[in-house]
Amino acid sequence: MERSVKDLVKYRYECSLEALEDARVLYAAGRYKNVLNRSYYSIFHALRSVCALDGFDSSKHSGVIAYFNRNYVKTGIFPREASKLIKLASEKRESADYLDFYVASAKDAKMQMEHAEQFGSLVRAYLESREVL
Repeated sequence: MERSVKDLVKYRYECSLEALEDARVLYAAGRYKNVLNRSYYSIFHALRSVCALDGFDSSKHSGVIAYFNRNYVKTGIFPREASKLIKLASEKRESADYLDFYVASAKDAKMQMEHAEQFGSLVRAYLESREVL
C-alpha cells in the first residue's frame, strides 16, 4: 500500500476521533443538537477512512455511504449493524441541522455518541487488521 494512502486513511480516522471528542465536549455543555452533528461526522470521517483504502471518495455523503454499504456491508466485511448505525446517525443529524425548532434530547445525543463510538471501534479493528493503524 502506498504511503500516501496510509496517510490519508490515518488522517481521516483521526478526524473521526476529533469529531467524537468534540461531541463529548458539546454533550457536557448541553449542546445536544451539535452533538448529533459531530457524532454523525465522526461516523462519516471513519467511513471515508475505509473508502480511502480503495481510492474512493464522493462529493456527496450519500455516495460514500452507498459505496461503503455495497462494498463492505453487503460483502460481510462489516456487520449489517454498521449500516443501521450510519442510517440512524444521518437521519438524526439531518433533523438537527435542517429542521426549524428541532430540539435534541440528552438521551438522543448520548445514543448518537454511543453509536459513533461503536462504529469507530468497528472501523479501528478493520484498519488494524489491514495494518493501516
